[in-house]
Amino acid sequence: KSYSMNTQDEKFIKEIAETFRKTREKLKLTQAEVAEKAGMHVSYYARIERGEINLSAIKMHQIAKVLKIKILSR
Repeated sequence: KSYSMNTQDEKFIKEIAETFRKTREKLKLTQAEVAEKAGMHVSYYARIERGEINLSAIKMHQIAKVLKIKILSR
């Protein structure tokens, strides 16, 4: 069964996207730099920042690590 996102899910994804974008800009990094360091294609990362992708926990962790955002400790 496929999962359909509700309004709260969409809002959460947009909040994550905005946090990533604002943090990246604060660190003066380009989308390409973050994508490369996180091991993903720049177009995929750009879609994440636009809130178009429901991230896996692993991808979220990879990006958070590059941006020095603490999500959960390992």
